[in-house]
Amino acid sequence: MELNSLTAISPIDGRYRSKTESLDNYFSEFALIRYRVRVEIEYFIFLCELPLPQLSSFPTELFPQLRNIYENFSLSDAQRVKEIESVTNHDVKAVEYFIKEKLKTMYPTLQAKGVSEGVSEFIHFGLTSQDINNTATPLSIKEALTQVLLPLVKQLQEQLDRFADEWSDVAMLAKTHGQPASPTRLGKELKVFAYRLQQQQQLLATVPFSAKFGGATGNFNAHHVAYPGMDWRSLADTFVGKYLGLEREQWTTQISNYDNLGALFDALRRICTIIADLDRDIWQYISMGYFRQKVKAGEVGSSAMPHKVNPIDFENSEGNLGVANALFAHLAQKLPISRLQRDLTDSTVLRNVGVPVGHMVIAIQSTLKGLGKLLLNADAIASDLQQNWAVVAEAIQTILRREGYPNPYETLKQLTRTGAAISHESIAAFIETLNVGEEVKQELRSITPSNYTGI
Repeated sequence: MELNSLTAISPIDGRYRSKTESLDNYFSEFALIRYRVRVEIEYFIFLCELPLPQLSSFPTELFPQLRNIYENFSLSDAQRVKEIESVTNHDVKAVEYFIKEKLKTMYPTLQAKGVSEGVSEFIHFGLTSQDINNTATPLSIKEALTQVLLPLVKQLQEQLDRFADEWSDVAMLAKTHGQPASPTRLGKELKVFAYRLQQQQQLLATVPFSAKFGGATGNFNAHHVAYPGMDWRSLADTFVGKYLGLEREQWTTQISNYDNLGALFDALRRICTIIADLDRDIWQYISMGYFRQKVKAGEVGSSAMPHKVNPIDFENSEGNLGVANALFAHLAQKLPISRLQRDLTDSTVLRNVGVPVGHMVIAIQSTLKGLGKLLLNADAIASDLQQNWAVVAEAIQTILRREGYPNPYETLKQLTRTGAAISHESIAAFIETLNVGEEVKQELRSITPSNYTGI
């Protein structure tokens, strides 16, 4: 069958295609090839700018033409790389040969300036495939996160901050262990999630986007034997940092250590976990009647029960976050482990990096959609408070402690755990029995479930 949204195996490329297609630019096979071409081109330009003696006459005015190879990389270009790969049976070598083909079109100009065709041999000079893969992949992840994923996380945080401000004065019964507890404010409860997301974004920002770049086994063997007088470690630091915006790992085998990438995936898992926690709380608030949901004409909540308006966006989000976290966990645990200098498992696993990111993108969009449907049911929230006057017991016994009243906790426990309903009237009657001054009694009378919300 022809591949489309109905025939795709993965829902990322099928059902949810409209939510994830922006990730094509970072995680598709096309994108991986383009990023590889980008690294190879920038490395060649770097060698020209050193300059290596054989590249000293390469005209700098051709640099934009070189960069155009990856900046305007097309599907036909990618297809040409795949055609070469069908012969080489090696994906990175195919990229090298593709660039050399492009360079051939510049030969007339180069020859006119006294530059030999031999300059093409400095494409992929001294490198192994992982010098390209372990720079192209973190570069693609960095740009996907900064340009697509993290703006969504920030958007979610800002939406929660707006709700926190809007509902800052809405008193609400808290629930610990599912039971009525000291009242809180709705705005504050949502502020907790905004704060947690903010904290994790700050932690995520401290994780370096690092890259391996050091030759076949990490020792610059080929570089050093060809140009033993050059400080290749320092030069590689400059290339990876200045030209690619990454941080070079100083001691590696053939491949990246992947420790920083593992830390990155763990940080993303924590963000997913926070959003899943938010999804479940909002789902529960909807179930309790604290929120209603905006109804969209034509939508169906149940095939059998016409009245239903289900919290499907939060359920969709939670499900996608679970898939994302399972994959992030595997990536974080597997990638830092490799047999001796290298086995090929990292290559297979890295090709799936875009999958958990895709599920995370779907999830955040679903959460945002669900939040946009919420309608505050202030009457239900207030009613729940008024039916739970027992929660002011903490306030009363704490003031009694302050006054030196004997056994205040036990006194309130006896009042509130009899099994009888605790009402405003029963609390008021209890206060009148206390052996305290009128000023303290008046202080106690003023406490209600609606105003006992702390700071």
